[in-house]
Amino acid sequence: MKAIAVKPGIPDSAHLAELDKPSVSDVKDGLGVLIKVLKVGVDATDREINDAEYGNAPPGYDFLVLGHELFGRVEEVGPHVRKVSPGDYVTCTVRRAGRTIYDRIGRSDFTSDEIYYERGINLLHGYLTEYVVETEEFVIHIPDALQHLHVLPEPMSCAAKAVEQVFEVQRRLRVWEPRVAYVTGSGQIGLLTTMALCLRGLEVHTLARSVQTNNIKAEIVHGYGAQYVSTKELSLEELVAKTGKPDLIVEATGSSQVAFSCMEILSHNGIMVWTSITGGDKQINVPSNKINLEWVLGNKALVGSVNANFRHFEQGISDMVKSEVIYPGVTEKILTHAVKGLDNYREMMDLLVSGKALKVYVEVA
Repeated sequence: MKAIAVKPGIPDSAHLAELDKPSVSDVKDGLGVLIKVLKVGVDATDREINDAEYGNAPPGYDFLVLGHELFGRVEEVGPHVRKVSPGDYVTCTVRRAGRTIYDRIGRSDFTSDEIYYERGINLLHGYLTEYVVETEEFVIHIPDALQHLHVLPEPMSCAAKAVEQVFEVQRRLRVWEPRVAYVTGSGQIGLLTTMALCLRGLEVHTLARSVQTNNIKAEIVHGYGAQYVSTKELSLEELVAKTGKPDLIVEATGSSQVAFSCMEILSHNGIMVWTSITGGDKQINVPSNKINLEWVLGNKALVGSVNANFRHFEQGISDMVKSEVIYPGVTEKILTHAVKGLDNYREMMDLLVSGKALKVYVEVA
């Protein structure tokens, strides 16, 4: 089979590799699911791995197959598979279970293992190939009515987990009625988080650098009933003066400067979620005494959220179904740039590097 892979540790090493076609018998206990790969979404993670910022090849290989946002169709199942059947559209989770208690109870996204295994990211091949086989436990059924949103359930699962964590942590207050939410960043995670929060009745303001004119991101945000805020047109302080301090902030820019700046504007009893990964060694000055004082006296909470387990995929898909009824046609606008076939891996990487594409995906079959 063809596959798009990189050689971890070597910058700009994306290339076409070959793998043997898998079989359902590769999974023990009759729980294998053979999936024909139809489309795979790619994002900044794939770009950063190609830049050699992180990522490791599976044992026995000198390359890592990219892609962790799968949309495929079941071709064959083992004799003990019950969740899906041939012909079903599916996606798969990304992280695989390790050795900790969290892994053993199906919460591998909370693993405390220093070494973790993630499809297309670390020590496991990804989905940018023609077929994959997976254990039933990690396969999630996608309703036929959502096939036009194909690769979005994986990023949606990250948004769903972030929102879940907000309400889990805020149970500490016994009563919490958030009104205003800021989402910083208008990439796929920021937009899908905007949708999830709008579905829950919050007044959502999605912040981004781009101006609103002729902007597909602004169009999507408005389609969800939220407010798009260009930080070139309105400063953070001016926004707070208009809305009051936000009860909730979800940070999804990939900028540590934005993440720390937002710590200065959160309301009392508020919560902030960091979802973005910031590589490199950038350092900034922050008013640490002021932040410390206000956060302690204001009972504020900060939580990091990364990856997702199957429950978050299911919640995300549920939100997407509801969104298609309430905001029909809006979410599909996120899918902006299709790449035809695995052979065009260079076009895929060029689109990721350019930063001009909202969502890139490869049409494998």
